[in-house]
Amino acid sequence: MPLLLLDLDNTLLPRDAAFQAWAAGFLSEYGLPPSDLDWLTTIDGGGYVPRSTVLGAALRRYGLDLSLDALLTHYRRGINSHIHCPNSHVKALRAARTAGWMLAIVSNGGTGAQVEKIRRTGLGALVDAWVVSEEARCAKPDPLIFEIAAQRCGVPPAADWAADTWMIGDHAPADIAGAEVAGIRSVWLHHGRPWSERGYRPTLSAPGLPEAVELVLGSHPVLGPGTRSWTVAGTGTTG
Repeated sequence: MPLLLLDLDNTLLPRDAAFQAWAAGFLSEYGLPPSDLDWLTTIDGGGYVPRSTVLGAALRRYGLDLSLDALLTHYRRGINSHIHCPNSHVKALRAARTAGWMLAIVSNGGTGAQVEKIRRTGLGALVDAWVVSEEARCAKPDPLIFEIAAQRCGVPPAADWAADTWMIGDHAPADIAGAEVAGIRSVWLHHGRPWSERGYRPTLSAPGLPEAVELVLGSHPVLGPGTRSWTVAGTGTTG
């Protein structure tokens, strides 16, 4: 059975939008300049900057009488209250399940925060398994985390699981580089950005998750003499 691996933040869930909603509320609650939303968004770095760095810088900038732990609690509650899984994403996942694909979430981050997002948004009922880097003790792009995801979906360790597996994600150094070193095909969610990496490339790219899933579902194996390649219906692209 084919396997589809999916990143969580900014792939399945619009994490940056949730951060901006929290940041706007935070500025309003403490009477801070609304124009500082751009500053907070910049230092946030799409979630890849450690929270202690982002929130510690905010505390110093605004001189707030809060501990870092208190602001971290405020942040986690706030961002999770704004996170959601768009209906178009739910529909895409259900289409993949109907088409016979196994689904697994592969996410870097803290176990508690990521699992809360998965459960709060209902994603747990839509996938076969999930792996979070903290609990797995390895992180993308380490190929081991993709292997763990496959095993949690019931794929035997000795199986040639990579041949029928795709990865969808938005972060090139983690998702696409990880897929490359794991030997699996990938779809990069470009979100309007140009590709900038020179050492590797995604198999395909798409503007968002529904389009990416459609590309994957339109793929079918073409067996040649001693090799396997993939064509994607309607694109003329091979990987």
